[in-house]
This record gives sequence, structure tokens and C-alpha cells, in this order.
Amino acid sequence: MRIVLLGAPGSGKGTQSQRLVKHHGIPQISTGDLLRAAVANGTALGLKAKEAMDGGRLVEDEIVLGMIRERLTESDAQRGFILDGFPRNIAQANALDAMLKEVGKPLDAVVQMDVEYSELMRRISGRRTCEDCGRVFNLFSGGAAQAESETCPKTGAPHRLFQRPDDNEETVAQRLRVYEEKTRPLVDFYRDRGLLRTINAEGDVDQITRRLESALASRSAASRRPAHGGKRATRPARNPTRKATRSGRPKSKASRQAPTGSRKPRAAVRAVKSVARKSTKSASKRAGRSGSASKSKRTPKPAAGLARVRKVARRSKSSGGDKPSARAARKGK
Repeated sequence: MRIVLLGAPGSGKGTQSQRLVKHHGIPQISTGDLLRAAVANGTALGLKAKEAMDGGRLVEDEIVLGMIRERLTESDAQRGFILDGFPRNIAQANALDAMLKEVGKPLDAVVQMDVEYSELMRRISGRRTCEDCGRVFNLFSGGAAQAESETCPKTGAPHRLFQRPDDNEETVAQRLRVYEEKTRPLVDFYRDRGLLRTINAEGDVDQITRRLESALASRSAASRRPAHGGKRATRPARNPTRKATRSGRPKSKASRQAPTGSRKPRAAVRAVKSVARKSTKSASKRAGRSGSASKSKRTPKPAAGLARVRKVARRSKSSGGDKPSARAARKGK
């Protein structure tokens, strides 16, 4: 499980990260912790970071990414990791995406922890930090009692709590403005990539944990789902004997069995016969009305009927049809 937790200061990322660490056995990678450890150990990246901080400059993204890359090579990060505090803007997100793809460890999910502004102010103003181990407790969520009941793992004595300067109300308001301007666009960035899950991070800590685990489980199930939801249904093979005509009715057995080239000639012969019959009938009617062939000027001309038959025959022949039968020709005379 390789995830990023997004949320404003005071949204509970640190608290929920610690719970994920215990439940899944993967490390929480905080860029702040990495910087402090690198500076304290005097590593090459730590010396570069110290130089930037001493000069009042922000630590370059390349340095932070280098520290994350080194951290991912450690044994406890092979099963996954939780990134907390990075990325903070679109440029860092793009750089992180490229680096993780390069090392073959792309993100599985990004969870946005959504909290109202007033609740954020209340939480941060009640936050206290141990002077010795750096652990954070909150006075409004039972943190004071927890700090009193536990001992500091570094000193073995009770935790010595203090409020950090950047946890006062004025500083918190400025930090939230920076978050809205710089970090909030990451929501759309990861949503467009299909990685984002948003949870309501207000309420009981255990309830928030259940929401977080549910969001991660749904993302994990979606990533395992095959494309197109599995195998596509195959269409049943068509029965060639049931091939329908334009009217939707199945073709007759004779027409299905007849070769394609033999259908047009049959139709042409039928047309010739029909024309011949009509010509003969019309000629008989006109002859009957005249009374005799010698007195009528409207005596039908056999040649006209025959010409019409021949014209249809020629059309049929040019379209691949057979010659009209002798019987049809005789009827036209």
C-alpha cells in the first residue's frame, strides 16, 4: 500500500498515519522528519538542506525527493509507505510521480481528509508537542490524559509538552491560507488520475480510522478489478438459415438455397412476362371496343407491344439476366 494523505494542518494526518503504521506495518514518511534526521546525521543531502535553511531559503524539491528516494530503499518500506507532508504543490506532485515510476513504486491511493475551517482552528490551537521525542498530542481529543499516562520513549520520563510557535491562532490562519492556495489544487490533480478518495475527518478518532480504512479498501479493490469489469460477453453466432430480409421476415428456403447470381435473371423473366400479358390484354380490349379491325383507327399496333417486350428484355440482359422465353415473346406479338 503506497498512499499520500492530503489535508490542511490539523486535519489529523499525523494521528491517522500512526494508526495505519500499526495496522499495516508500513512506515510513515514525513519530509520534516527526513530533513531533521538528514541534517542531524550530516548526510550529503542533509548538508545541502542545512545550507538552504541557514540561508533562509526553502529546501529545493530535488533535495527532498532525493531523501524520499533513499528512504524507500530501506527494508520497512518495501511493502508500502505513507507520505505525509509531501507533495505540497503541483510541481512537487509531478516530480514525485516521475520519481516513483522510475523506482517502480507508483502510488496506490491519495486520501483527502476533509475538515471544516473552524474545526481546524480548534484542533491546532489545542495541539501540544513533546519537547524530547516530538510526539504531538491534542488537548481536545484526550491527548493531555494520554500524555500523562504514558512516558516519553526517549527519556523514560513523562512527556514535557509545549505549544509550537506556529500553532498559535494567527500563524494557523496564515498556514491555512497557504494551504488553500498551494496544496488544495492537488485534490483535482489526483482526482484526474483516478487516485483520490475523500473522507470526512471530523468526529471520533476511531470513526475516522474506519472511514479511512474503508476508502483504502475500496481503492485497492478497484485497482485489482480487470479492465471492462472482466471478460466481455461474446455474441452468439448467427444462424445463416435465419438471415432476415429488410422487412424482418426470414427468407424462404428456395431463396436461401438459390445462388446469388441466379436471382436477378428470374426477376427479369417475370417482368418480361408481366409486360407481355398487360400488352395482350390492352390490345384485346381496344379491339373489342372498335368492333372490327378495318374500321378502327385505334387498332393496336402489335409492333408497339413487341418493342416494349424487347426493351425490357434488353434491360434484363444488360443487368445479367437471361433472354426472355419464346413463349413471352409470342404473347407480345
